[in-house]
Amino acid sequence: MHVLIIGGTRFVGRLLTWRLLARGHRVTLLNRGKLPNPFGSAVELLRADRRTDAFGRALDRMRFDACVDFAAYDAPDVRGAIEHVACEHYVFISSGQVYLVRDRVPPACREEDYEGALMARPTGAYDLDEWDYGMKKRACEDALADASVKKRYPATRLRIPMVNGENDFHGRIQKYLARLARGEPVVLPDGGQTPMRHVYADDVARGIVSLLGDDSTFGQAYNLAQDETPTLAELVELLAERMGAPARTEVVASSDLATRGVDIESISPFSTRWMSFLETSKAKRELAWRPTPLGEHLGRIVAAWMAHGAEFINAPPTSTA
Repeated sequence: MHVLIIGGTRFVGRLLTWRLLARGHRVTLLNRGKLPNPFGSAVELLRADRRTDAFGRALDRMRFDACVDFAAYDAPDVRGAIEHVACEHYVFISSGQVYLVRDRVPPACREEDYEGALMARPTGAYDLDEWDYGMKKRACEDALADASVKKRYPATRLRIPMVNGENDFHGRIQKYLARLARGEPVVLPDGGQTPMRHVYADDVARGIVSLLGDDSTFGQAYNLAQDETPTLAELVELLAERMGAPARTEVVASSDLATRGVDIESISPFSTRWMSFLETSKAKRELAWRPTPLGEHLGRIVAAWMAHGAEFINAPPTSTA
């Protein structure tokens, strides 16, 4: 196959590109060139800002077997892809955040829970940013669903929650590992007892590879997530066990942190309310979705961090004082 990846130079896109190349597929990356190309001459590079006329010019008279779009964040991005990307299968990487902007969010979101009343525009800056992200991802999905019906554009939407992996450029799990490595207690806002369901980056990449060209997925949306639902306290124990470190924790009230002006997300990235909890029975039934067990993929992440994580250990400690 000849696969176009919009984005593709970091995290899940990078993993996907390597997996496609390993299978002998031809890969073309389209991005703005802001990040180094880690693939050398193994890929074809197209440089363009998708929100300019250069996007259409870069893709003029090109046709692909599939396109995977990691970089569409608002409806005009998707409309531009529909207009200019000629392909047999377009895969849009969406987010579980499309459910979190619902007026009433179910405990475990299924694909059909997308429909329904939406929450009012929040006032706080942080909540507003997260709400805006979810609303714009919904706008992308709506534009794509409309094109799937009216133009028969062959598209699949993948909704993913918080993504963890060895090369997470946000360094989310890695922040917890850094505190464990420095012997600092991991802060558990409000005890860290809320169950979470994230997804492993390489599982997403493998899942994308497996469905490319599958016409049974056209017009469909799928949730992809891990099976396990640990609390933050349990996750810290699993990470500490794989590091061979004591699971030192400190329970702090979120209200107390807020009073002291502490950014909760900076010390505990998994303690935000803007984390989706996805139900995956549809993907298991129709895509044979089989995620890597939590203990196994956490072991991979910890091993990679211990081999390459010196920059986190040497970083200034983050204090809650």
